[in-house]
Amino acid sequence: MHGAEPNKDFRSGFVTVVGRPNAGKSTLLNQLLGQKILIMSDKPQTTRNKIHCILTEERGQIVFLDTPGIHKPKHKLGEFMVDSALESLREVDLILYMVDTTADFGAGEEYILENLKQVKTPCILLLNKIDLIEKDKLLKLIKDYSALKDFLAIIPISAKTGENKDELLKVIFKEMPQGPMYYPEDEVTDQPERFIMAELVREKVLQLTRDEVPHSIAVVVESVEEKKTLIKVRALIVVERDSQKGIIIGQGGSLLKEIGRLARQDIETLLGSKVFLELFVKVEKDWRNRGRSLREFGYSDRS
Repeated sequence: MHGAEPNKDFRSGFVTVVGRPNAGKSTLLNQLLGQKILIMSDKPQTTRNKIHCILTEERGQIVFLDTPGIHKPKHKLGEFMVDSALESLREVDLILYMVDTTADFGAGEEYILENLKQVKTPCILLLNKIDLIEKDKLLKLIKDYSALKDFLAIIPISAKTGENKDELLKVIFKEMPQGPMYYPEDEVTDQPERFIMAELVREKVLQLTRDEVPHSIAVVVESVEEKKTLIKVRALIVVERDSQKGIIIGQGGSLLKEIGRLARQDIETLLGSKVFLELFVKVEKDWRNRGRSLREFGYSDRS
């Protein structure tokens, strides 16, 4: 597109996706981008950083912000995650508020709606997981939510199957102002490959462990070396307690091996190359409440 006659109808802008943990935000963005950029898990609070995902088409460019789920924080990392999500409401041209239609309306939705009412940014309500509910329930939800806030549009979708994806993109592009291309057209995220690799390792830990373990880990890619026939990646999994280290390593190193096997497959797809992945586990007590550790592992800390 560069060097060609500029497209006067080219639209561009920033869109944030908010919702309770597990509403399906990352699944939707992977669906809209047509490839896996964001990690997915059935565990809440999977997304920790604000990540820019970029969709470029003939009609324009949308920069999506995938934000951490909005929830009541229990530690410093949680506070950073919620601040990060709420801050994004004022920085964008449009808000997509995503609701899981299979979950009951509760304090979490009330909290988000209160915050949405405090900003002037136009907002589209996305009622997700319509492939799992009855039509009568969907019609009732549309009626109930319409009474709570004046939404620009209410669009029932299935992030998993892609149902109504084209309709959603049509409405988003219509709302975007005419503007420039902010990122090169072949770029799909503003995050370096190292960040995505670390996230892919973290996704596998989330999938293969349970209870407190998933939320107590951070993953740091320490080195990436390009050899002749492959890329050597060394990554560190940080946990808060010795018992968690034991769980992640597994009997005879079996779980760590499986985490590495699954993560390596995704990293090879990402890099388009053969990968040798080395994983190490380290205990750093109570890292989620320590500013220095949060900064070191890629999370900002305001204190």
